[in-house]
Amino acid sequence: MGLYGIGFWLPSLIKASGISNPVLVAIPYTAATIATVLTSRNSDRTGERRWHIALPALAGAAALVVSTLVPQTPTWAVLMLTIATVGIVTGLAQFWVLPPAFLGGAAAAAGIALINSIGNLAGFAGPYAVGMLKDATGSYTPGLLTLTAAGLIAMFIVLLLPHDPSLEHPPVAEE
Repeated sequence: MGLYGIGFWLPSLIKASGISNPVLVAIPYTAATIATVLTSRNSDRTGERRWHIALPALAGAAALVVSTLVPQTPTWAVLMLTIATVGIVTGLAQFWVLPPAFLGGAAAAAGIALINSIGNLAGFAGPYAVGMLKDATGSYTPGLLTLTAAGLIAMFIVLLLPHDPSLEHPPVAEE
């Protein structure tokens, strides 16, 4: 939900802060790309998965909340939206390691298909909710708080997963 919400609304959010240069929308995605690679490497190196999903989700949710509380100056808007995008994209990328760890064979294929279907529904609901709430209130705040709630729910679900070391990937040896 957060990925599509940010994806659809990031340019409008940045523009609402007073930035007219659309190239600055690349900053959050560039930072997210770098963070995703670094987080993935660390997760593979340590073999730990849950916290590599939960902490970015928490950071993304916190940044969305802070973005609604601070004055909408261009600097704060880009900084908070960058942190939010990094958290959302990084956590989501790490999430896709879990289904094959819990499911095997045909169950893994069915599980991934179910997750993808739910993700597509959330991909509709997130941007729609942000737009609907923006139209109803004149502010992006309620929509961003909705995306925050979705990120926090995802974080808690991941942390509630049973911690079974056999499901974790073994750490990758240093080269």
